[in-house]
Amino acid sequence: MRVLNLKTEYKNNPLGIDVRKPRFGWMLQSHIRSQGQTAYRIIVASNLADIQERHGTVWDSGKVVSDRNVHVEYDGIALRSNTLYYWAVQAWDRTGNPTAWSESALFSTGLFHSKEWLAKWIGMTGPSTEWMGEEGLSRTTELCPYVRKKFHMRRPIVRATVFSSALGLYTLQINGKRVSEDYFAPGWTDYNTRVQYQTYDVTSLLKTGDNVAAALLGSGWYAGHVASIGKYQYGTEPYFLFQLHVEYDDGSAECIVSDESWKTSEGPLSKADIIMGEMYDARREQAGWCEPGFNDSEWESVGVKSHTAKLVSQVDPPVRITEEITPSRQYKRSEMQTIYDLGQNIAGWVRIVLTGPAGSKVTLRYGERLDQDSGLYMANLRGALQTDIYILKGDKTEAYAPQFTYHGFQYVEITVSSEEVAVCSVVGQVVHSALAMTGSLITSNPMVNRLQSNIVWSGRDNFLSVPTDCPQRDERWGWTGDSQVFIRTASYNMDIASFFRKYMIDMMDAQQPNGNFHIVNPEGGLTRYLASLNDPYNLKLSPGWGDAGVIIPWTLYQVYEDHAILQEHYESYRKWIRFVLDVSEDYIVGEYGFGDWLSVGAETPKDVIATAYFAYSTSIMANISKALGKEEEAKSYTELFGKIRSAFNEAFVGPDGRIKGDTQAAYVLAIQMNLLSTENERRAIHYLVEDIENHGGHLTTGFLGVSYLLPVLTRGGRTDVAYRLLLQDTFPSWGYSIKHGATTIWERWDGWTEEHGFQDPGMNSLNHYSLGSVGEWLYRTVAGIDAAPGQPGFKQIVIRPMPGGELTYARGEFESIYGKIISHWELSEDNYRLNVTIPVNTTATVYVKAKNGNYASLFVNGEPALQAAVVTWTGFEGDQAVFHVGSGEYEFICYRT
Repeated sequence: MRVLNLKTEYKNNPLGIDVRKPRFGWMLQSHIRSQGQTAYRIIVASNLADIQERHGTVWDSGKVVSDRNVHVEYDGIALRSNTLYYWAVQAWDRTGNPTAWSESALFSTGLFHSKEWLAKWIGMTGPSTEWMGEEGLSRTTELCPYVRKKFHMRRPIVRATVFSSALGLYTLQINGKRVSEDYFAPGWTDYNTRVQYQTYDVTSLLKTGDNVAAALLGSGWYAGHVASIGKYQYGTEPYFLFQLHVEYDDGSAECIVSDESWKTSEGPLSKADIIMGEMYDARREQAGWCEPGFNDSEWESVGVKSHTAKLVSQVDPPVRITEEITPSRQYKRSEMQTIYDLGQNIAGWVRIVLTGPAGSKVTLRYGERLDQDSGLYMANLRGALQTDIYILKGDKTEAYAPQFTYHGFQYVEITVSSEEVAVCSVVGQVVHSALAMTGSLITSNPMVNRLQSNIVWSGRDNFLSVPTDCPQRDERWGWTGDSQVFIRTASYNMDIASFFRKYMIDMMDAQQPNGNFHIVNPEGGLTRYLASLNDPYNLKLSPGWGDAGVIIPWTLYQVYEDHAILQEHYESYRKWIRFVLDVSEDYIVGEYGFGDWLSVGAETPKDVIATAYFAYSTSIMANISKALGKEEEAKSYTELFGKIRSAFNEAFVGPDGRIKGDTQAAYVLAIQMNLLSTENERRAIHYLVEDIENHGGHLTTGFLGVSYLLPVLTRGGRTDVAYRLLLQDTFPSWGYSIKHGATTIWERWDGWTEEHGFQDPGMNSLNHYSLGSVGEWLYRTVAGIDAAPGQPGFKQIVIRPMPGGELTYARGEFESIYGKIISHWELSEDNYRLNVTIPVNTTATVYVKAKNGNYASLFVNGEPALQAAVVTWTGFEGDQAVFHVGSGEYEFICYRT
């Protein structure tokens, strides 16, 4: 057995963490089946030599008898700010043999105390100017200044660390080289409450003698447009924060900070807005501005701003370019205009290489589809321009890609101002928070494979600092309802732990004094905007959206066994339940919020939805309390759930078991949220299937109902109907959009139809993950990968694929916090074959479809099932043989003859 993939707070070798007692985790690998850990020893030191000599000078846990290899909390001497630490771990296997020591890992700490921040917020202040947009529209120029500081390093450097941030966005260079590949730093938060900072090791970029720190600033969410609300939701111009700590070879140290001594100047960016786009005039570049030899004597002194928001180390993964796509086709609209098709709807931009005379203009407009005239379809962007303008400086070859904006698009229209301009290359760059991919799923059905791909792409495209609803129009909010229905699907496809941990902080920062959660986070001015519209959706309470404040952390606990996320915000969850209870009357919640948003052909009563979610969040609170050992609270919430359940049945369930509204969503939510008696649940399944049949084998559910539709059918023994919905390709269905060219999930079932064309452009995103929440069912039921009930974190695994819908094979992979889980089944004329991989230090219950409950037809790794020593056969459940296995690889075969 060997130890590998060491992580601190979910990250490999993180810099600048501000957790005082970080948690460690590692994976284990072995070729021996049923292997696991019985003990571990962790050592931590402030220099690598001590680790290599196995001296834990900061912490030595000693040999700890435990099988735990995730979320092991540091328990040594108090960590110091701005300090680099190394650590390693050794484990003991099931037979008591020690492993070799792991490779060393590291982490560094950030600045724990506000008084340690010596830097000041700096920027350019002054009046904005105007420029003329593409259609002659006047647009206010954004302040996108250069800032720089020249400084002298007096001796050879041992270690140099930058802590930097912005009110707005920034890119930082040291001596002409970018310090990272990050974009959109420091990320979107409520800047008046909390601002994230980044930590970079810049030792290799500095030199003895003169050096320069230089940054380019953009307005970002801080001063630029936030959705359709407009600009200046937090401030009016960007500011920058910089603190460089240098340690010299003689043991001395120095600190260089942003202050009044820095210089600033306008640069080539005269507009840079996340939603509107960029305008970059390359003629205004100042060669060498970020290098020591540049003469900045004509630059202005910076302005200084006081800002009291809390500075915290970045929690979520940085935004980065994660993939490049070459256009699949291109065609000329005219001699001056060409449209390029990437073949995939993405979030990001294109990088162009071109030549032409100085002063020539290139306009790039981005859209998701083409209109009926084969032109760029941009009506659904609403107020977003999604337009970048580049003015050439006349060099032999020039390259351009945006820095402070991004677009949702499959097509880009490039228009040149002169025939002398030649576009040499166009490459799409995919941009999003750099979450590690953890899942994959492929089947024998091409449409299902395309659906899985669309789900993954919509998740990637909309996870950019916050989980947005769409990447193209003037919205891009972090909607809570969308997030909570999709989070379990997302957790299979990507490592979302840190990303949603940050989003939960955003939610808690904005929680109202009465306990209500905002429908978007960060809130960014939406509350004021809706108030100006007289609150058209009665958002005093928003069922299914506000409940995200409880559902999301509970989901993170189920997937990652993270007790901290439950404990840190427990009082906020309590406040939410108390708020809904106060709003309710006799445990029934009224008609608030958005309902089953964008359902089709059905309208589920909002009070049914609201009361069901009230019950659901209350039951989750009982489980959260139990997980934290709060038994009295768990009992109290269980009792409250019982009262809500009784009230729901009395108010909404008829004598025949029909639920008010008689819609698919009504039955789905009541079943999923355990609100019905056994008999009424049986009836509800019948009514649900009946309604599906009455709609010609189609669904009618919207955002809230669709997430549980197929799981509820499987729970009720109608997986056959679930497969029928999955494979449906007539309207409305997932297959319908795929049949008509979708490469991402559409916001609405009728985003485009043969009969009506595009839907209302006021709300018609073609890249919107909510209806893709079916992905959870694909992993859990088609591939059959799940955590055991009541056992969080995939420490105990269930492998239970349910073949159907004429699929002949499926393969699912999921990288859990313990390691990779694989379930791969195939159906042939002769046999059913299931190959399973279970990670070290976990166990699994495997369900294998057997012919008529006949164990004689079952073989495991080539041996008759009852003779196979590598597994434990525990009996039959229906037509499935049940086995208990440890870690390793297994092949189960059931012969049909």
